[in-house]
Amino acid sequence: MAGEESFVEVDHAEAIITRIEHKSRQIERLLRLSRPVEALKTALEGSPPKTIDERCKSANWIVVHRAMMAIKDVDALFSSLDPEYYDILMKYLYRGLATGDRPTCDQCLRIHERLTERAGLGCILRALADTVNTV
Repeated sequence: MAGEESFVEVDHAEAIITRIEHKSRQIERLLRLSRPVEALKTALEGSPPKTIDERCKSANWIVVHRAMMAIKDVDALFSSLDPEYYDILMKYLYRGLATGDRPTCDQCLRIHERLTERAGLGCILRALADTVNTV
């Protein structure tokens, strides 16, 4: 019956991909309206960290990355970003740093600095220690 469990995960993954595609369209609309902070919030909402399907993780990373790279004023980001998003944002920052892409790393480091000032070292520890909910 292991095949059935795999099939259920595939169906679940397809549903997640569909939600991510819908979310991507919302984010593009928000970015066209020059609302990058709202776009990032939308990208972080409903992130599928508990899925084991790499397609879902990659698809959501692309959406978060697009929104994150549009942030110009990092201080404005944290004046309107709710603390509930801090831990998941930290996880995505580390994923961005792992790419080795210079512009992505630069943006991740700018946001990381402000996020650490705002959320404290606990946010870093939670992001690194949580090996179940990976992005």
